[in-house]
Amino acid sequence: MNAPRRAARPGSSHRASAVARVGISALALALAAGSAALSAVSFRMARTVVTPAGRVPNVRILSLDAAAQTVTLERTDDTALPGRYGLFTTGTADYLRLGSVVKDDGVTVTRKLLTHVPVDGRLAAEAAFSGWYYDHPEQLHLPIREVDVATPVGSCPAWEFPAQTGSDVWVIQVHGRGTTRAETLRAVPLFHRLGITSLVISYRNDGEAPRSATGTYALGATEWQDVDAAIAYAVTHGAQHVILMGWSMGGAMCLQAEALSAHRDVVAALVLESPVVDWHTVLRYQSRVLRLPTPVLGVTERLLGSRWGARLVTGGEAIPLDRLDRVAHADELRHPVLILHSDDDGFVPSDASHALAAARPDLVTMETFEVARHTKLWNYDEARFTRVIEEWIRERGLATDV
Repeated sequence: MNAPRRAARPGSSHRASAVARVGISALALALAAGSAALSAVSFRMARTVVTPAGRVPNVRILSLDAAAQTVTLERTDDTALPGRYGLFTTGTADYLRLGSVVKDDGVTVTRKLLTHVPVDGRLAAEAAFSGWYYDHPEQLHLPIREVDVATPVGSCPAWEFPAQTGSDVWVIQVHGRGTTRAETLRAVPLFHRLGITSLVISYRNDGEAPRSATGTYALGATEWQDVDAAIAYAVTHGAQHVILMGWSMGGAMCLQAEALSAHRDVVAALVLESPVVDWHTVLRYQSRVLRLPTPVLGVTERLLGSRWGARLVTGGEAIPLDRLDRVAHADELRHPVLILHSDDDGFVPSDASHALAAARPDLVTMETFEVARHTKLWNYDEARFTRVIEEWIRERGLATDV
């Protein structure tokens, strides 16, 4: 005989279903919140990549010894580097040239000042350590002309350093993201000694040249047109052979110009210092450094690479990240390339540079540094930097000083 069923309490099934609905709703809200957070972080990363930013303090000045002409900084991978560097600050001076390390206790670094600071000098604690070294073209003590390059966004100021004698070989220097043309001044004396005219350019949205319609970077996808305009300027003024030298994102721009320029026939060679060869590699590296959740990278790339995402992030056109991957398009390379990159770059990993060299050993020469940091190869080892470039240029018959 079966036991009689216990009658359900009135409303119990309704309460159970209500609890289930609340649980499902809570889960949905949690998922929605997680998705919203993911989207927000990805949007912020995408926006950061394309937004031109001013110089950001990255180190603290702990003390200044004006009598000994030394400055003590907090120790970082950059401030402890051997060589000569620059320091942007405020107070008695807005820029200081720094010499060798005189003390490193593992926590702080004391460096020699190569810019004189008076005994009563005062410097703000917040500063920016830099590889520039030269911050004004006059410091090179070379003949110089202030010129303008007509580009699709307007007239872009440039510095022209003419060769000692008439030369039909020019080098166009292209600076990186978040900086200005003074970044490239370190290489000008080398090319001047080789009898090559240097054209040091600005480009859209860098703070010196005109803004584009969106005021944001396209990571080389549109900026290369300003490099192309600089090539046209050089040709108009007597160049028959043009070397493109790009630093960091400037390297991406030079690689795009090499592939797309209407003046490809006068491009003779490329010299790339710590270049961005593939943005996927850079974004992946930066997301790891920032310890972002894995899905953030994918969403960030979709935001940058899709029409709808680009409209949200930049208000402009999608950035063709796949097209900017020069390793994937290595078969399109037509000119010899010298890449100088440090495996300890710390910002733009050298992986894609190595990959391009492996894909096109017939055209790409890779000079690998260690210890040196991003765009600081000249600073870390000026003798090697100079020797490698000079020998490579001479081997290709581009030096005109003989």
